[in-house]
Amino acid sequence: MSQVINSPQTMFLIMKILSVCFLTILFLQSGIDKIIDKKGNLNWLRSHFANSPLKNNVPVLLIIVTVIELFSGLLNLLGLFILVYNGNEIFAIFGTILASLALIMLFFGQRIAKDYVGAQSLVSYFILTLLTLFLLCN
Repeated sequence: MSQVINSPQTMFLIMKILSVCFLTILFLQSGIDKIIDKKGNLNWLRSHFANSPLKNNVPVLLIIVTVIELFSGLLNLLGLFILVYNGNEIFAIFGTILASLALIMLFFGQRIAKDYVGAQSLVSYFILTLLTLFLLCN
């Protein structure tokens, strides 16, 4: 195994690839699910935010989050291929920044809805996006 991973640079590249792959799957699946099951997601979100200041803006907010998740997933997917092909990280960086933005938006929504357990579950994803940005920018 040490012959394959023969340098810290190789290990960092593997970590970058795995992290970007994870974010690609996370945000493409989430965005696609919001499109495929728009009615179910909208109904759940309307009930989730029924007693919050966001209750009248749920349809617009769902569209915004969906678009950002999809762009994040697509940029990370493109970034993954380019990272593997020639080591360029720019698309993965932008995809990861969008992933961070999406998670902040989701976290804000969970806190406003007073769903503290839901907000807590997003923290590990956010930490991963920050670590991914750190890896990509070093």
